[in-house]
Amino acid sequence: MNQERMYQVLLAPHVSEKGTLLADEKNQHVFKVASDATKTEVKVAVEELFKVKVDKVRILNNKGKKKSFGGRLGRRSDLRKAYVTLISGNDIDFTGTN
Repeated sequence: MNQERMYQVLLAPHVSEKGTLLADEKNQHVFKVASDATKTEVKVAVEELFKVKVDKVRILNNKGKKKSFGGRLGRRSDLRKAYVTLISGNDIDFTGTN
């Protein structure tokens, strides 16, 4: 996979309370990924960009909610997340501190 596709597959880390607990307890990290990304693409992208070894990848599709925005009906955008489990001994540091 080329470098450009890796950056298209992984959009951003998904920071939440649940994601932080998973990272601490089970060595899992959550990423927002492209809607057409596959498990193997996510695995290769995480391994190449963060220099870690990935054990498994689970992908989840969240449908956007129907909401009212200022009296007009609208819909939030859909979201695709990847739960990446790392092999023990590997870790990803998003804070950038040493």
